[in-house]
Amino acid sequence: MMSALQFVKEYVKQPRTVGAVMPSSKVLARQMVEAIEFDRVESIAEFGPGTGVFTEEILRRKRDGTMLLVIEENREFFELLYERYSKRDDVVVIHGSAEDVREHMQKYGMSRLDAIVSGLPFASLPNDVSHAILRVTNQVLAPGGVFVTFQYSMMKKALFERYFAGMEWQRVWWNVPPAYVLAARPMK
Repeated sequence: MMSALQFVKEYVKQPRTVGAVMPSSKVLARQMVEAIEFDRVESIAEFGPGTGVFTEEILRRKRDGTMLLVIEENREFFELLYERYSKRDDVVVIHGSAEDVREHMQKYGMSRLDAIVSGLPFASLPNDVSHAILRVTNQVLAPGGVFVTFQYSMMKKALFERYFAGMEWQRVWWNVPPAYVLAARPMK
């Protein structure tokens, strides 16, 4: 388990990609998965899971047989997640970028994703990277699928509106700092 001090160290090393000085709260994690219809989904991807707070909530709720593709770019976080989840048959932990989700899906025989949960800090990612990730997210989500992310401000709302429809925002106060959770459907 990663300590709070180790998490802060990762933030100091890579603030643009880690995006937060503390792990997300369990309250935020519960809100992040609220829009997912777990009784219907067969495949879920998680982008930027960090220490796995959202991963734990997904695993607690998903059905047996539902595949979870976990993609983490930070080496320290990846190793933590790999150690924790790689022995499970229904979880694939990948060290890489969410931009390459299609290639990861193909490698593991996944043709579509019913849900994508993102912990990526879009406000601090380079603009071209944000667009590339959201473009491929929109393409790989199944019709009726859901994309869920959180942001600390509404600064990137227009960016999300370019790629998604039916957007619903909810404020989660019990997090440091408080966050906005976005649940949206792909534009198809």
